[in-house]
Amino acid sequence: MLVLITYDVNTETKEGKTRLRKVARVCINYGQRVQNSVFECVLDNTQALMVKAKLEAIIDKNKDSLRFYYLGNNYKNKVEHIGAKPVQSVEDNLIF
Repeated sequence: MLVLITYDVNTETKEGKTRLRKVARVCINYGQRVQNSVFECVLDNTQALMVKAKLEAIIDKNKDSLRFYYLGNNYKNKVEHIGAKPVQSVEDNLIF
């Protein structure tokens, strides 16, 4: 299923900047960045629970926020892109 993960991490302190980097690193391991704090991730239920738990353990719930949008398996007709920034299918293999 496609899961859209968005986050807002308070970066007014050194600790906040560290949390921001950690959240981004976790998200990069599960999907592709489509905007600064937005990731598209194709996950099964176990992976979705795992990434959610990892991110919850990183953030400060009094200062930061996470949002998970579960778009399901039939997401291709639910996502539309307009504008700059080339889009690669989240199902394509990425080679680094």
